[in-house]
Amino acid sequence: MSINIENEYTGNEKSFLSEKDIRTIAENVIIGALKHEGCPYEASVELLITGDESIREMNGQFRGLDKSTDVLSFPMIDFDSPADFDGFDDREDLFDPDTGELILGDIVISADHCMAQAAEYGHGIVREFAFLIAHSMLHLMGYDHMEPDESAEMERRQEEILSGLDYVR
Repeated sequence: MSINIENEYTGNEKSFLSEKDIRTIAENVIIGALKHEGCPYEASVELLITGDESIREMNGQFRGLDKSTDVLSFPMIDFDSPADFDGFDDREDLFDPDTGELILGDIVISADHCMAQAAEYGHGIVREFAFLIAHSMLHLMGYDHMEPDESAEMERRQEEILSGLDYVR
């Protein structure tokens, strides 16, 4: 399992999580999400922590939306159906040739949004950060929330992952 974390957040760093907490939470949630969804492979995920201005630029560049957001997900795999890993053994292009790990994709989280949403929703930064990672991991495994039934399914899975890891409100 490779989780590469880059923290480029330059805002009020004392109000956000420590590097140790970032790594611990990210590892717990990423591994928990992979287990929950039955991923049979060692996987690779990139995580970038940034601020509102940087994520706003990325949101504009990649989604055409000139506004900040809490999290962006950049899946590397186009799943036929969510978390359906069947047939991947025959797809060398999905795996890192050096490590043999399944390359799931990238997660970008705005620390500014994370802190604001934690306050808005009345729970801690740890829980909000864990939620954003769980949400994004489901996107990396092919889930979406464009339709009401998809949204309900994602919400159910997010809560199962977080509750199983004791990241509760």
